[in-house]
Amino acid sequence: MHSIANELAAALHGVRTPGDFYAAGASAMPLPRLTVNGVGPVALPLLAVQAEQLIAVADRAPYGRGEETLIDTQVRRTWQIRPDQVQIEGKNWAAALDAMVKQAAAGLGVTAAVMAELYKLLVYDEGSFFVSHRDTEKAPGMFATLIIALPSVHAGGELVVRHKDREVRLELRSDDPSESAFAAFYADCVHEVLPVTSGCRLALVYNLLRTGRGKLPQPPSYEAEQARLAALLRRWPDGQRAPEGSTPDKLVYPLEHAYTPAELSFAALKGADAARAAVLTAAAEQSDCDLHVALLTIEESGAAEYTGYSAGGGLGYRDYDDEPELEADEVLEHSRTLSAWARPDGAATPLGPLPLEDAEVSPADALDDMEPDEEYFEEATGNEGASFERTYRRAALVLWPHERRLAVLNQGGLSATLPYLSDLARRWKESGEGPESPQWREAHELSGHMVRDWPKPINPYFQRDEPSPAAEMLALLTRLNDTARIEAMAFVFATGGHGKSDNQALLQALSRLPAPRAGELVAQIVAANATNSLDACGDLLAHGANDERLCGHLCAAATALVDALPGDPKRKQPAEFAWRKPTFEVGFIVDLMTALSRTDAKLADRAVSHALAWPKTFGLDAVLLPALRRLFEQTELGTLTAFQRLRAACVEHLRERVAQPLAPPADWTRAAAPGCECPRCKELNRFLQSPAQRTWTFKANEFDRLHVLDSIKRGHCDVDSATDKHGRPYSLVCTKNQASYERRARQRKQDLADLERLT
Repeated sequence: MHSIANELAAALHGVRTPGDFYAAGASAMPLPRLTVNGVGPVALPLLAVQAEQLIAVADRAPYGRGEETLIDTQVRRTWQIRPDQVQIEGKNWAAALDAMVKQAAAGLGVTAAVMAELYKLLVYDEGSFFVSHRDTEKAPGMFATLIIALPSVHAGGELVVRHKDREVRLELRSDDPSESAFAAFYADCVHEVLPVTSGCRLALVYNLLRTGRGKLPQPPSYEAEQARLAALLRRWPDGQRAPEGSTPDKLVYPLEHAYTPAELSFAALKGADAARAAVLTAAAEQSDCDLHVALLTIEESGAAEYTGYSAGGGLGYRDYDDEPELEADEVLEHSRTLSAWARPDGAATPLGPLPLEDAEVSPADALDDMEPDEEYFEEATGNEGASFERTYRRAALVLWPHERRLAVLNQGGLSATLPYLSDLARRWKESGEGPESPQWREAHELSGHMVRDWPKPINPYFQRDEPSPAAEMLALLTRLNDTARIEAMAFVFATGGHGKSDNQALLQALSRLPAPRAGELVAQIVAANATNSLDACGDLLAHGANDERLCGHLCAAATALVDALPGDPKRKQPAEFAWRKPTFEVGFIVDLMTALSRTDAKLADRAVSHALAWPKTFGLDAVLLPALRRLFEQTELGTLTAFQRLRAACVEHLRERVAQPLAPPADWTRAAAPGCECPRCKELNRFLQSPAQRTWTFKANEFDRLHVLDSIKRGHCDVDSATDKHGRPYSLVCTKNQASYERRARQRKQDLADLERLT
């Protein structure tokens, strides 16, 4: 299929050889034994006194102009010592030099054999420099120059190298005395040495020579591929803005070599990976794209099948010690994640794990036929069949248009976007700028992606104690005063999962909107959540009614909440809630009556009528009376008709119960345990109904004792029980008490107190 992913792969296909017009770095090097005629052994790092001694035996370095060799300190101010005056020895020097030459050759993209020939020892004292120039061919087969800066203390003296329209500035200095900095560049490159500002630098200059025959090496040139890639990437955002939206937000180009997460960086890439990364880095800069290297991890699990056994006594025979052989059969679950991000410049990145989509892989078949890095099998156990788990890991180049970076960040989910948005809001607030500032516009764009893709709650019935991510999002939008996004985010609460802990952030956010619009949104939230979460909706309405600006616009929300009151089986519930028994706390009645007293007195009367009509749901003792105790503290409810009706119903209920006779039992007769007719329970009931017997010992096995205990518990019998463990079987000792009377006596005391308060 023709796509930008396949076009990207096609453009990179011919890029195989890494390298550039220059190479630079630092290499661990055991200090050589350096001897200079007329000076003797030279200590490294270079001492100031020895720098003076070297200058005393050195000559002014000349420069070439056509066929002439000239000395002019206005053009070149450097000291040179001829190679025949220099001896470099040491046990490991040859190996260290060879390693540095290979590293330089690889950086220059040279795969053929290369030899290094010492050209000069240069001394750059304070003020030394060399203006822009090109090196002349100093020996047959010379194609490049290698400079090795020996350990010394100095500042300045940067090497500037230019090739075509590119320029690099290299510092030939290492802070570690066990390392030597080096730089290599092709002979046709224009280069200069900037003035040394302090100290003295000592450098070995080598000619890099091709050892075989053939054409001299040249800098790898992928200008055509780079131009093709840059043009392709510049067209990319146009496809993303198209109505069909088929162009991916990011592209992922898997690399050839294996890299561990710890070593994954652009500097660590090898071979063709390094070459392609360099070309793509330049193309991304030209087309305003962001480029990273990341670790792609693919995890799969599923069913496995048996294919045989690893050993055995022959065809059709199997020993019990044989290991079963399994292979993957069907993938049931899989995930593909990009992580361990690194940028070309090595700077830190805020990116966390991001998912990978099929359309983003370049080319489309790049992940086919991969071998897993890890694979585990589990044999069948019980009702579970054989299974497998396997993991693939592969490094990849990942890029996207800079203007789409927030859409890509949004793919990482709320764990990535919420901290990023919080940081944007903080920086915008600290800047003191208005809504046209870059931070505000970026926050507005990111929040738009977040609201559009906001995840629906996995369990809309789950009520959390802490604010939800949606509440955290609203708090950030409130800080940003982004009213457009606040209004859009309010609709998220209509998808379920609205909890009481979200209401503070929700009301603070809605306070930024016009009161009529805020009232409409509250009504939509209540209508969507009341059946599932009465407590949260009641709390929202009660706190909203406290706001004088909003209170007059909450009638629709109050109506929706009263319409959702449970109890009446004739009221149709949505199918997804039909199986759930409605639950609410006493505080809901308090919130409901408080809110309705401030919004609509007629609705309050209707709510009380409903509650009194369905006592199984709104029990007087379990719900209404405890709520009335708390409502009685709100003196403004005293004149409300609905409140007076609720108070009258509770008073009548209390008076009826107080009027019932209350006296301690006259003998030991107790109510029988209902339900079971087994011989054990019949014996228990004979004991309970005996007016003279207070204690009963039931000697039986554990099963029978537990059965009797269960009957006592379920029947709320006035009996204390204990197990006597003397002898076998153990005995259950039951003793009658006055628990029912004592409960009624406590209830009577509470009823009298409530009556006194309510009347």
